[in-house]
Amino acid sequence: MADYFTHFSCALDAGTPENAAAALDLLLRLRAEEEDADDPEFSGFALSLQDGPGSSVLWFHDDDGQGDVEVAIRFVLRLAEELDLTGLWGFDYAHTCSRPRLEAFGGGAHVIDLGARKSIGWISTHEWLTAALNGEGVDAVEALVA
Repeated sequence: MADYFTHFSCALDAGTPENAAAALDLLLRLRAEEEDADDPEFSGFALSLQDGPGSSVLWFHDDDGQGDVEVAIRFVLRLAEELDLTGLWGFDYAHTCSRPRLEAFGGGAHVIDLGARKSIGWISTHEWLTAALNGEGVDAVEALVA
C-alpha cells in the first residue's frame, strides 16, 4: 500500500515580534476551540518562529508529510484579517508518494493578497503537464486567478 504526502515549507514575516507571537496564540486558540471536532479546520501544518524568540518571521511547514495546503491558506487569510497584514505572500508545495505510482507526484504554488484577504492565483504542475502533453503547448496553463 502506498502512502501519499503533501510537503511545504515557507515563511511569512508578520511585521513585528508581537504580531508573530499573536499568530502563534491565534493558532493555539483556534486549535483548542476545535479540539473535539470530527473535521478540524486548522490542523494540517506546523507553525513556529523561524529564528526563535523575538523573531517576526513565522515558519509554516507540513506536519510529517500530512500538510494541508488549503488549511494553511485559510489560516494565513484569517491571520491577515486579525493582524491587518498587507502585501503579497505565497508558497509552493510538493505531492509525493512512498511508492512509485502513476500521477502520484506533482505540486503547485499559491499567491495570496494579504490586504485583499484572498488568493489571487495558483498553478498545479499536474494540470500544466496534462495540458502540455495534450498538445496545448507548454504555455497553455497559466497561473489561475482565483
